[in-house]
Amino acid sequence: MKIADTLRDALRGPGAGWRIAGAAVLTATVAAQHPNDLFDRIRTRDAVYLIPNWRFFAPNPAVHDSNLLYRTLSSDDDTSPWTEISLAPDRTVRHMIWFPDRRAGKAIFDAGDEILRYINRGFSVAQRLPSYRLLENYLRREIRESEGGHAIKGFQFAFARTAGYDTKEEAEMLFISPYTPMVPPTRPTPAA
Repeated sequence: MKIADTLRDALRGPGAGWRIAGAAVLTATVAAQHPNDLFDRIRTRDAVYLIPNWRFFAPNPAVHDSNLLYRTLSSDDDTSPWTEISLAPDRTVRHMIWFPDRRAGKAIFDAGDEILRYINRGFSVAQRLPSYRLLENYLRREIRESEGGHAIKGFQFAFARTAGYDTKEEAEMLFISPYTPMVPPTRPTPAA
Protein backbone atom coordinates (compact mmCIF):
# COMPACT_ATOMS: atom_id res chain seq x y z
CA MET A 1 0.00 0.00 0.00
CA LYS A 2 2.93 2.35 0.57
CA ILE A 3 3.78 2.55 -3.16
CA ALA A 4 0.19 3.39 -4.05
CA ASP A 5 0.11 6.10 -1.34
CA THR A 6 3.41 7.58 -2.58
CA LEU A 7 2.19 7.60 -6.17
CA ARG A 8 -1.13 9.16 -5.15
CA ASP A 9 0.70 11.88 -3.18
CA ALA A 10 2.99 12.55 -6.15
CA LEU A 11 -0.01 13.00 -8.44
CA ARG A 12 -2.31 14.85 -6.01
CA GLY A 13 -0.18 16.36 -3.26
CA PRO A 14 1.32 19.85 -3.07
CA GLY A 15 3.37 20.64 -6.20
CA ALA A 16 1.83 17.74 -8.11
CA GLY A 17 1.27 19.88 -11.20
CA TRP A 18 4.95 20.75 -11.40
CA ARG A 19 5.97 17.11 -10.96
CA ILE A 20 3.58 15.98 -13.69
CA ALA A 21 4.77 18.76 -16.02
CA GLY A 22 8.41 17.87 -15.29
CA ALA A 23 7.76 14.20 -15.99
CA ALA A 24 5.97 15.09 -19.24
CA VAL A 25 8.87 17.32 -20.39
CA LEU A 26 11.41 14.64 -19.48
CA THR A 27 9.43 11.99 -21.36
CA ALA A 28 9.02 14.26 -24.41
CA THR A 29 12.74 15.16 -24.33
CA VAL A 30 13.80 11.52 -24.30
CA ALA A 31 11.33 10.64 -27.06
CA ALA A 32 12.42 13.62 -29.20
CA GLN A 33 16.00 12.32 -29.29
CA HIS A 34 14.97 9.24 -31.26
CA PRO A 35 16.50 9.29 -34.78
CA ASN A 36 13.21 8.41 -36.48
CA ASP A 37 11.57 11.47 -38.10
CA LEU A 38 8.24 10.47 -36.56
CA PHE A 39 9.51 11.67 -33.17
CA ASP A 40 10.46 15.11 -34.57
CA ARG A 41 6.76 16.04 -34.44
CA ILE A 42 7.12 16.45 -30.68
CA ARG A 43 9.61 19.27 -31.19
CA THR A 44 7.62 20.92 -34.00
CA ARG A 45 4.69 21.40 -31.61
CA ASP A 46 6.94 22.94 -28.96
CA ALA A 47 6.15 26.66 -29.38
CA VAL A 48 8.46 27.84 -26.56
CA TYR A 49 11.41 25.55 -27.45
CA LEU A 50 11.24 23.71 -24.15
CA ILE A 51 12.25 20.35 -25.68
CA PRO A 52 16.01 20.29 -26.45
CA ASN A 53 17.62 18.60 -29.44
CA TRP A 54 20.63 16.75 -28.09
CA ARG A 55 21.28 15.28 -31.52
CA PHE A 56 22.97 18.58 -32.47
CA PHE A 57 26.49 17.16 -32.48
CA ALA A 58 25.74 14.25 -34.79
CA PRO A 59 22.17 14.30 -36.10
CA ASN A 60 23.37 12.49 -39.22
CA PRO A 61 26.88 11.26 -38.49
CA ALA A 62 29.31 11.19 -41.39
CA VAL A 63 30.00 7.71 -42.69
CA HIS A 64 32.35 8.76 -45.49
CA ASP A 65 35.42 10.95 -45.79
CA SER A 66 35.56 13.79 -48.28
CA ASN A 67 38.71 14.18 -50.30
CA LEU A 68 39.84 17.24 -52.21
CA LEU A 69 42.23 16.53 -55.07
CA TYR A 70 43.85 18.68 -57.71
CA ARG A 71 46.10 18.34 -60.73
CA THR A 72 48.01 21.05 -62.48
CA LEU A 73 48.69 21.98 -66.06
CA SER A 74 52.20 23.30 -66.65
CA SER A 75 53.17 25.95 -69.18
CA ASP A 76 54.47 23.01 -71.29
CA ASP A 77 50.93 21.54 -71.28
CA ASP A 78 51.98 18.62 -69.06
CA THR A 79 49.29 17.42 -66.67
CA SER A 80 50.42 16.30 -63.24
CA PRO A 81 48.93 13.30 -61.45
CA TRP A 82 46.12 13.93 -58.95
CA THR A 83 47.37 15.23 -55.60
CA GLU A 84 45.24 14.93 -52.49
CA ILE A 85 45.06 17.79 -50.02
CA SER A 86 44.90 16.47 -46.50
CA LEU A 87 41.82 17.96 -44.86
CA ALA A 88 42.55 16.38 -41.48
CA PRO A 89 45.93 17.16 -39.92
CA ASP A 90 47.60 14.50 -37.80
CA ARG A 91 46.21 14.57 -34.28
CA THR A 92 48.36 15.33 -31.26
CA VAL A 93 47.70 15.29 -27.51
CA ARG A 94 47.24 19.08 -27.62
CA HIS A 95 44.24 18.59 -29.93
CA MET A 96 42.20 17.13 -27.06
CA ILE A 97 42.00 20.67 -25.70
CA TRP A 98 42.73 23.01 -28.60
CA PHE A 99 42.28 22.04 -32.26
CA PRO A 100 41.55 25.09 -34.42
CA ASP A 101 43.19 23.43 -37.46
CA ARG A 102 40.11 21.29 -38.00
CA ARG A 103 38.10 24.36 -39.02
CA ALA A 104 39.88 24.68 -42.38
CA GLY A 105 38.99 21.10 -43.27
CA LYS A 106 35.41 21.64 -42.15
CA ALA A 107 35.14 24.82 -44.27
CA ILE A 108 36.40 22.96 -47.33
CA PHE A 109 34.03 20.08 -46.65
CA ASP A 110 31.09 22.50 -46.31
CA ALA A 111 32.08 24.34 -49.50
CA GLY A 112 32.24 21.07 -51.40
CA ASP A 113 28.91 20.02 -49.94
CA GLU A 114 27.27 23.23 -51.18
CA ILE A 115 28.74 22.74 -54.66
CA LEU A 116 27.35 19.19 -54.73
CA ARG A 117 23.86 20.53 -54.02
CA TYR A 118 24.03 22.73 -57.15
CA ILE A 119 26.19 20.66 -59.48
CA ASN A 120 23.20 18.94 -61.10
CA ARG A 121 22.26 22.36 -62.54
CA GLY A 122 25.58 22.51 -64.37
CA PHE A 123 29.03 23.95 -63.76
CA SER A 124 27.99 27.40 -64.96
CA VAL A 125 25.65 27.61 -61.96
CA ALA A 126 28.13 26.01 -59.54
CA GLN A 127 30.95 28.33 -60.62
CA ARG A 128 28.94 31.36 -59.52
CA LEU A 129 28.65 30.07 -55.95
CA PRO A 130 30.82 31.73 -53.30
CA SER A 131 31.86 28.27 -52.10
CA TYR A 132 33.18 27.40 -55.58
CA ARG A 133 35.21 30.61 -55.75
CA LEU A 134 36.46 29.95 -52.22
CA LEU A 135 37.77 26.53 -53.26
CA GLU A 136 39.34 27.96 -56.42
CA ASN A 137 41.20 30.63 -54.46
CA TYR A 138 42.20 28.19 -51.72
CA LEU A 139 43.65 25.85 -54.34
CA ARG A 140 45.46 28.66 -56.15
CA ARG A 141 47.21 29.51 -52.90
CA GLU A 142 47.94 25.86 -52.07
CA ILE A 143 49.37 25.22 -55.55
CA ARG A 144 51.55 28.34 -55.45
CA GLU A 145 52.93 27.29 -52.06
CA SER A 146 53.40 23.60 -52.85
CA GLU A 147 54.67 23.88 -56.44
CA GLY A 148 57.37 26.34 -55.41
CA GLY A 149 56.66 28.94 -58.08
CA HIS A 150 56.94 26.60 -61.07
CA ALA A 151 55.23 27.81 -64.21
CA ILE A 152 51.70 26.50 -63.71
CA LYS A 153 49.08 27.55 -66.21
CA GLY A 154 46.08 26.17 -64.46
CA PHE A 155 44.54 23.34 -62.50
CA GLN A 156 41.56 21.07 -62.11
CA PHE A 157 40.09 19.98 -58.81
CA ALA A 158 37.89 17.12 -57.77
CA PHE A 159 35.83 16.12 -54.77
CA ALA A 160 35.79 12.42 -53.94
CA ARG A 161 34.17 10.34 -51.23
CA THR A 162 35.90 7.41 -49.56
CA ALA A 163 35.08 5.05 -46.73
CA GLY A 164 38.00 6.42 -44.70
CA TYR A 165 40.10 3.61 -43.31
CA ASP A 166 38.11 0.97 -45.16
CA THR A 167 40.29 0.53 -48.26
CA LYS A 168 38.07 -2.21 -49.71
CA GLU A 169 35.59 0.38 -50.95
CA GLU A 170 36.57 2.31 -54.07
CA ALA A 171 36.68 6.10 -53.99
CA GLU A 172 33.68 7.74 -55.62
CA MET A 173 34.36 10.88 -57.67
CA LEU A 174 31.55 13.33 -56.90
CA PHE A 175 32.62 16.05 -59.32
CA ILE A 176 35.62 17.17 -61.34
CA SER A 177 35.93 20.83 -62.16
CA PRO A 178 36.72 22.16 -65.61
CA TYR A 179 40.18 23.61 -66.27
CA THR A 180 40.76 26.64 -64.04
CA PRO A 181 43.45 29.22 -64.93
CA MET A 182 45.97 30.10 -62.20
CA VAL A 183 45.41 33.78 -62.91
CA PRO A 184 41.69 34.41 -62.51
CA PRO A 185 40.02 36.25 -65.36
CA THR A 186 39.45 39.91 -64.64
CA ARG A 187 35.86 40.89 -64.09
CA PRO A 188 34.71 44.27 -65.36
CA THR A 189 34.17 46.75 -62.57
CA PRO A 190 30.76 48.42 -62.48
CA ALA A 191 30.63 52.08 -63.40
CA ALA A 192 30.23 54.40 -60.45
